[in-house]
Amino acid sequence: MAPYASDDSTTAGEADDLRSGRRKAARYVVPVTVMGVAAATIGLVPALADSGDPDLPKISAQQLIEKIAQSDVQQLSGTVKISTDLGLPDLGGLQSGLLSGAAGKGGDDGSSADPSTKLTELASGTHTVRVAADGPDRQKLSLLENAAEYSLIHNGKDVWGYDSKSNEVYHGTSPEGADKTREKDERDLPATPKDLTEEALKSVDATTSVTVDGTVQVAGRDAYKLLIKPKQSGTTVGAISVAVDAKTGLPLKFTLTPARGGAAVVDAGFTQVSFAKPAASTFDFTPPKGAKVTEDKKSGAEPKPEPELKPELKPEPEHGQRSPKSEGDLGKELDGLKTIGEGWNSIATFDTGGEGVPSGAGAGGDLGGFLGSLGDQVSGKFGKGTVFSTRLVNALITDDGKVYVGAVTKDALVKAANTAK
Repeated sequence: MAPYASDDSTTAGEADDLRSGRRKAARYVVPVTVMGVAAATIGLVPALADSGDPDLPKISAQQLIEKIAQSDVQQLSGTVKISTDLGLPDLGGLQSGLLSGAAGKGGDDGSSADPSTKLTELASGTHTVRVAADGPDRQKLSLLENAAEYSLIHNGKDVWGYDSKSNEVYHGTSPEGADKTREKDERDLPATPKDLTEEALKSVDATTSVTVDGTVQVAGRDAYKLLIKPKQSGTTVGAISVAVDAKTGLPLKFTLTPARGGAAVVDAGFTQVSFAKPAASTFDFTPPKGAKVTEDKKSGAEPKPEPELKPELKPEPEHGQRSPKSEGDLGKELDGLKTIGEGWNSIATFDTGGEGVPSGAGAGGDLGGFLGSLGDQVSGKFGKGTVFSTRLVNALITDDGKVYVGAVTKDALVKAANTAK
């Protein structure tokens, strides 16, 4: 497969077109597995096709981005394989609990069929997911497990989750119609290459090169390869590769590789896909006999007004930081949430108002020793702290309770903490 020739020139008009195309494409939210990429910003560098396998017409990076933005696939069915390798230690059930807690969600009754907790399983390991869609009112996602299956079905105003292993059912509705239900559920279901790709294209500046890197076949479909690479050093992100269907513009495969090399951190791609209309029965669901049904207590409820922040808790805007509302509960509760750096080197920092990782004997000593064993002890002008590392997102927690987190190296976190001092 031959790469595409690169052309680093971009006119002002092309830049405006690129920004417009990206705004149209930015409609979904990234999962926890790529939260570090959400803060990154990327710039586009036009690149023209020269040759490749399969043989497709020439296309520039700008044109390919616009093709993704204009893609409007309403009907499809297929199978997606998702592999996530953050390099987390094997903590068994504790790891699943931590991931569920990190999501900040979960049914009040603890139903195993609640999608907001069940789908956190996609944050680690390899999974096979069947997907189907028929317009904005009907979607289905099935997570295949060993001798079991979890399905999430959206049909009109109804949202059903079913866990065959526990024989539990979750049911939710949207009072404002299917469109709102669809928006909510797809934010909770970042299980396709399209979801991941559109988040990666949300914010753009000159910190990244984007080129067309040849052609490829995915699930029997001819596709272009869009290659996104940071220009900055110090980030843990090596590159993002997206296979874009040549006919429909639908992203068929998304791969995020770390700067240190090795296996992909996130690899999500169709192994089979069809754009034919799925059978109407695909989206039918009736709770099985004897199943425990949990109704979502929040369904149909009016949203509660957000409490007014005390002045001392209001985040201080800095370096293009998002508003407190966009940070959700985290932004409401943490003191002085800020962003340090730009682009791929962005680091979020906040003060917990407490101590760092507990250590020593006495209350919390055993837990502190366990947590400390999972991190690296570091020191600098800021004092002392512990760095917790994954293959993508790293976090420094100082002994005085300050937190620095981003898709950057350990050295970058220490430098940021020193600078802040």
